[in-house]
Amino acid sequence: MSAEEHAMAPPTLRQRRRAAATQEILDAAELHIAEQGPAALSLRAVARSLGMTVQALYHYFPSRDALVTALVTKAYDDLADAVQAAIETTPDDPSLPRLVVAAEGYRRWAIAHPERFQLLYGTPLRDYAAPVDGPTTQATRRMSSIFEREMFDEFAPEQLAAADIPALSPSLRAYLEQLPHYGFGNLPPASTALLLSAWGHLHGLVVLEVFGHTSFLGDHQAEIFRMAMRTLIEDIHRRIPAHTSKPHQKNLDGDVENPWPAPSPQ
Repeated sequence: MSAEEHAMAPPTLRQRRRAAATQEILDAAELHIAEQGPAALSLRAVARSLGMTVQALYHYFPSRDALVTALVTKAYDDLADAVQAAIETTPDDPSLPRLVVAAEGYRRWAIAHPERFQLLYGTPLRDYAAPVDGPTTQATRRMSSIFEREMFDEFAPEQLAAADIPALSPSLRAYLEQLPHYGFGNLPPASTALLLSAWGHLHGLVVLEVFGHTSFLGDHQAEIFRMAMRTLIEDIHRRIPAHTSKPHQKNLDGDVENPWPAPSPQ
């Protein structure tokens, strides 16, 4: 059997059973986190809830770190799925910018899964270190790519480079220039600074709500969040200049086209 045929072969019974058992362990661990909080995660308790011994659980997750890594990766993937699903769903207000829709998808998932959100962004678990450039890193890159795309996809690189922000120190500019990006490509330092600032604003509001610090707002929290996100994206887009020299690119037929809309007739 060739390598390609081997890759296309259906999973064996043994593989299917292992996958099912792995998923069952992850589900039990997520339930344990929901009931006890991330800091109380215990392999012994998870195994006990499934009628397994810890030694049997080690056949699927050889250490607590391995289980935590799988849980964190799955939480990031589920959060990214929720954000992407929000973007692909028609919003209740058609005028909402897509970044606001994405942010609201992020907020809804965090509110619905506060303990799993805490696993991602709460106090780091004692003695746990995520593997360098491992699955948790790949999962965060996916999330980053979604927000980069929704924030900047409508702008050309030269517009992003000319964003109006306070002057960056040479050391910060050099640092931002070497940061990797996963959605838009190589963002100019000015736009990277805007992205990081926006992320802090968005995420900070969600953390405050999930951890109960804005409960005094009651049912108005969603409206406050939407207003804040609208203001955020409007401010960012005001800082990016309009394009004056419009670039040309080829369409699918190979003809040169102008991707920028023509000015409205006076």
